[in-house]
Amino acid sequence: MKTRVAVGVIIAMLVTTFNVAHAQPTNAPRYSHSELRKMIQEAHTDQQYMELASYFRSRQQDFEQQAQSEKLEWTRQGQNVTGSAAKYPRPIDSSKSRYEYLTYEAEQMSQRASHYESLSTKGQ
Repeated sequence: MKTRVAVGVIIAMLVTTFNVAHAQPTNAPRYSHSELRKMIQEAHTDQQYMELASYFRSRQQDFEQQAQSEKLEWTRQGQNVTGSAAKYPRPIDSSKSRYEYLTYEAEQMSQRASHYESLSTKGQ
């Protein structure tokens, strides 16, 4: 019986991980680190600033979607904190940490998007 429960938990974790990793992709382009750095260095027009702001807003939305998914997982795991789940680090601790990280990254992307939006409105 314990084996069935363990297999069920493992399958549930794999499905959740797969769903988080393959969240709905946006149509926003993905830039490499060097491409993004080059775009930031070369940005001088309102259009370039708005393109950067749009990119960071799409990244913010991606992080927020992932954080929402992780919040659901965190809530689900919080319902069962006995037995092997009571040992540290508990699966709920990992979900909480991931949720906090994703929320932090979403806030960082929001700040960067706001920065470039403000730069684009200064030129008008």
